[in-house]
Amino acid sequence: MPTQISAPSPATVPQSPVQGVLWDMDGTLLDTEPYWMGAENDLVAEFGGKWSHEDALALVGSALPAAAAVLQRAGVELGIREIIDRLNTRVAAGVADHVDWRPGALELLEELHLAGIPCGLVTMSEAPLATQVLSMLPRKYFSFQVTGDQVERGKPHPDPYLLGLEKLAEIVPGLDPRRVLGIEDSFPGISSAAAAGLTAVLVPHLAAVPESPQWHSFESLEHVNLAQLCSLTGIGAR
Repeated sequence: MPTQISAPSPATVPQSPVQGVLWDMDGTLLDTEPYWMGAENDLVAEFGGKWSHEDALALVGSALPAAAAVLQRAGVELGIREIIDRLNTRVAAGVADHVDWRPGALELLEELHLAGIPCGLVTMSEAPLATQVLSMLPRKYFSFQVTGDQVERGKPHPDPYLLGLEKLAEIVPGLDPRRVLGIEDSFPGISSAAAAGLTAVLVPHLAAVPESPQWHSFESLEHVNLAQLCSLTGIGAR
């Protein structure tokens, strides 16, 4: 784990080395995993199949079509699209009822906003759920969103983050992927961010993720600030 360092306030970080931050949503920005896991469990049970907590953990961070295929193999006798729609409906209802933002996420978003660092959402959830979640934030922190229904290949492939970089490049001249942070909680997600060339930042939640030189790890975002993110890029302030 990286050593925690004391940091100056955002106003004292001149021309930040960080050009942008791309955030995962489920498990990183907010804790929706219990809703996904509950929906998966109930769907398998409805068709008389067997589903365990370990099965659910194995799907954390996966693209929805891939997760739906796993549920089919567990006995859910529905098409891929119908499974995804059933899961989406259940999770959206859970989010509408209650949201648990991940520790430190809103505080870091506010610091990035005050420092003028643009943020984008890169999630395997589909657009309606992502839009619902973003509408619940205290202010408009995100300049754009990349959702699972916008890419042919989801995480762990780099495609979602490559699309995120394309969108970010439209608002940040001279974009360097090394100066873009990708914040994730799962193995598929952090693999996707690292493969796209971002400075990948892992904040694990429910599913265990192995350590790797391809990404930096923090136990929580609760004490992470912009100065620390800047130091991860290996590029000095300009």
